[in-house]
Amino acid sequence: MRWLLWIFGGMLLGGVVHLGAVLMLPRTATQDAYARLESVTKVNGFVPLPLPTSEQTILPFMDPAFAVAVCRYDLSAGFIKLTAPVSQAYTSVTFYTRRDIAYYAINDRAAGRRAIELDLMTAEQRGQQPDDEEVTAADRLIIESPTETGLIVLRALAPEPGLLAMAQASLNSARCEIQRVP
Repeated sequence: MRWLLWIFGGMLLGGVVHLGAVLMLPRTATQDAYARLESVTKVNGFVPLPLPTSEQTILPFMDPAFAVAVCRYDLSAGFIKLTAPVSQAYTSVTFYTRRDIAYYAINDRAAGRRAIELDLMTAEQRGQQPDDEEVTAADRLIIESPTETGLIVLRALAPEPGLLAMAQASLNSARCEIQRVP
């Protein structure tokens, strides 16, 4: 009976150590998405990523049917005004914190327009915005970022390989610009 207790205690301790290691590993990784993209992107501006190949890709699990552009943002100087025209097939915008946690996503179907337009700001910056009664929530989409830095990933689908250039052209006209807080 005593051996069973020792075995159970060892398994319980091993489970706790395993769970702790799994939960702490992402925080200790040095080559996360933000670090990989730091050298190829600029702050507060979209940069198209090269298409993935079987030998090399910047980020894991990139789909070669999507053209991808990334904006590495920093909200310390003001909020971001994002404008992204939609492609013919499908366009999505996903927001990530510095630690690779997705906190908001929108696609062209949800935007319901020819372009996805929104403002990205911290909760403090949003509190400083004047309340304009003429501007409704439908006219201006405001996203609150939980952190001052992070990534905006814009994806456009090319349903056929011949349409990839058109998807990339729609991403090239996307804007991720800082708006100074007065």
